[in-house]
Amino acid sequence: MPTTQNSKRVPELEWVERISRLLDSQFQVPGTSFRFGIDPIIGLIPGLGDIASFGVSGVLIMTMARNGVSRKLLLLMLGNLVVDTVLGSIPILGSIFDFTFKANQRNIRLLQQHYREGKHQGSGTGVLVAVGIALLALFALVVYGAWRLVEYLIGLF
Repeated sequence: MPTTQNSKRVPELEWVERISRLLDSQFQVPGTSFRFGIDPIIGLIPGLGDIASFGVSGVLIMTMARNGVSRKLLLLMLGNLVVDTVLGSIPILGSIFDFTFKANQRNIRLLQQHYREGKHQGSGTGVLVAVGIALLALFALVVYGAWRLVEYLIGLF
């Protein structure tokens, strides 16, 4: 049961944990330890499944935010959601990814570490700077690739 640092039970966080389990690990394949939820099943519906999953996961993160988690933790959780949404939307491979990544369960583990172990405290500025640098590097690679493509196409003519 999720509790805050002063050991008070928070019903909203218990709800978040139950929904996360339903989405990511409610069912078990008989004879194995492999678990899955309804998220990858919903994701099989092109477009609509990914949007629905993103919406529910977003509501879970907003609920956690209302209960006082740090900005750093929110950024880490949003990162899990973005990875799940972007990679999960790739046809066929995204469906396989959805069965294994389990973003909501990852976020629950982050939440438990935050409340029970005091991890992921702070403003998250370091996370924002790292993401900014990564995006800048990605942009530079895209520009470089586009430049090389244009050079190649000009060379053909």
